[in-house]
Amino acid sequence: MIYSENIFVCMIVPIIVTLIFVKGNARRLELNFIIGMSVCLLGAYVSGFFNAVSGIGVEDTAIFISPVVEEAMKFLPLFFYFYMFEPDDDGVFLAAVGIGAGFASFENVCYMVSSGAESLSFLLIRGLAVGVMHIVSVYASVFGLVIARKLKAMRISSVVGSLSLSMLFHGTYNLLVSAPGITSYIGFAVPLLMAALMLLAMRRLKRAE
Repeated sequence: MIYSENIFVCMIVPIIVTLIFVKGNARRLELNFIIGMSVCLLGAYVSGFFNAVSGIGVEDTAIFISPVVEEAMKFLPLFFYFYMFEPDDDGVFLAAVGIGAGFASFENVCYMVSSGAESLSFLLIRGLAVGVMHIVSVYASVFGLVIARKLKAMRISSVVGSLSLSMLFHGTYNLLVSAPGITSYIGFAVPLLMAALMLLAMRRLKRAE
């Protein structure tokens, strides 16, 4: 058993202190990093509840339930920020990066505490893969918001479609890395490939403006 709440407090206190010394985009990035960590902790509670209610087991919960819960919870603060404050595209993408990085960092720390940190090489690979995966998945949902603003006729379909895509991507990653072997290494590589494709898509989006 790990005390996730204690880990959360220890990680979040120095970040809150640094908010006094930073301004502008740096402060917004740190705030969204905190939101990402908070969402990760809340997502664990929700997924744990569904696991206990459904009784399908931890592994099946990680594959079928957690991706839906986590991506929806990462998306909600972005959705609120997007429609209440109407930031530009760079602002909402910056928020997505902060939430994704905060979520992945807290998840990785909890994983190391619960599973051990003996294998540095494995933890580096997993850390990079999980970090990229969470950022890519939340980026995908943000693309739906950006497209919805540009193409009002596709507002609902673009948001729902992009959020569904991020859930599918997250679930596929969890499925691939759920068992050791070649599939896990494929799963670790998939986020990096998707990140490259996402960068290409962003460049095309900016050229179209």
